[in-house]
Amino acid sequence: MIYPIVIFGSEVLRKPSVEIGEDYPELKKLIEDMFLTMAAAEGVGLAAPQIGKNIRLFVVDCSALGEEDPLCKDFRKVFINPEIYEVSENTILWNEGCLSLPGLHEDVRRPEVIRIRYRDEHFVEHDEEYDGFRARAIQHEYDHLEGKVFTDRLAPLRRQLLKSKLLGMAKGKYRAAYKTK
Repeated sequence: MIYPIVIFGSEVLRKPSVEIGEDYPELKKLIEDMFLTMAAAEGVGLAAPQIGKNIRLFVVDCSALGEEDPLCKDFRKVFINPEIYEVSENTILWNEGCLSLPGLHEDVRRPEVIRIRYRDEHFVEHDEEYDGFRARAIQHEYDHLEGKVFTDRLAPLRRQLLKSKLLGMAKGKYRAAYKTK
């Protein structure tokens, strides 16, 4: 099933998400559906709040970028109950977009390297370090679980300049080539 993507302005995008257990109802199907939804919207990541579920789950698939970044070649992962517990002091500025903010792209500064603990789709625990685009995608999706969107990371003046566009989006003034709600 392909879910509609929740658009900026929805309360679900601002709530911190709750942890889930192995017994979460139909978890395997939900994960499959999240990958389908992400692919249909041509995204590289999708967090559960973006489909209206405030649970600590996101998926990332940046394998399409494998030619540009060899580390992304086979990078398709599920992150359950993640915790980013260490970030580098070095940061990098990179242009980001978001399926929940269609048509909006801004340069966002984020830590270059992260360490994250999480469980995969089999509830096996992992503790890994990521850098480059993989770290960027993970941090972007992780923010959704914390009730944040990438515009929250912009300078106050830049956020102010985007205010009317964001308000319009919240009122339904946007275009997306995928199902939304």
